[in-house]
Amino acid sequence: MDANRIETRLIDGKAYARRLTAEIRDGVARLSERTGIVPGLAVVLVGSNPASEVYVRSKITHTEGVGMRSMAHVLPGSTTEAELLALIARLNDDDTVHGILVQLPLPRGIDANTVTGAVHPAKDVDGLSPVNVGRTTLGLPGLVPCTPLGCLLLLRSELGTLKGLHAVVVGKSNLVGRPMAQLLLQEECTVTVCHVATPDVGALACQADILVVATGHKGLVRRDWIKPGATVIDVGITRVTTREGRSRLMGDVVHEEALGRAGRLTPVPGGVGPMTIACLLRNTLTAAERITAMQPAA
Repeated sequence: MDANRIETRLIDGKAYARRLTAEIRDGVARLSERTGIVPGLAVVLVGSNPASEVYVRSKITHTEGVGMRSMAHVLPGSTTEAELLALIARLNDDDTVHGILVQLPLPRGIDANTVTGAVHPAKDVDGLSPVNVGRTTLGLPGLVPCTPLGCLLLLRSELGTLKGLHAVVVGKSNLVGRPMAQLLLQEECTVTVCHVATPDVGALACQADILVVATGHKGLVRRDWIKPGATVIDVGITRVTTREGRSRLMGDVVHEEALGRAGRLTPVPGGVGPMTIACLLRNTLTAAERITAMQPAA
């Protein structure tokens, strides 16, 4: 037996998500009872990306499961940027829509930054509009991207205060890496961000009390990248085919090597993914409450 082996606690994202979803369901009921308003989420899908179609169906199911209204807008792959922007403008003006989510990636010829920037900040439940990105950076109230928000909630639940801990974020995407770093800074962590141009990422990663990995490169993080006892949040998810011809999901972390090394670890699947969906619902409820509060009394 390895005397240095650590008992790794697997972070059950499904359990945390169930509890958060129950709170959201109660919040939706209270808002509806108080105001007569049911939060509405519009999901826009352009093209026929199979993975995106699965994600959209899942989001619709979960939205309706907490008592919200779900509105799906499925557009052909031939949709132009102008046509998509026109739909977003209509959704911005629709009082029954409190949250707008444009499923990424978008087909060629449509600029994702232009599209996400066109969503009204008050309805931007993905947290990707320039206004919400700026508010997240400044630590002001706004709508925060769902995946990093879910990661933060898991970390708080597992560790309590994060103040003074060294957090290393591997990946600098606008969707996860950058906002994750900003949220950790607001928790008073010391934050290091690594990316494709960072020399010897492993040497930095193994210093982390909290290691968040969001690169989409399966099996990137090996045992020696992990500080003994560290909390590891694996955001990556890639579908692979085994030698036996079976399909399975893998994260950015080699799960088997992290066991016995990390103090806490999110599995793939069942870790960050369920929290992302739950935080989308939380953002939609938050948006509906804020929009309702700004409306003049009848």
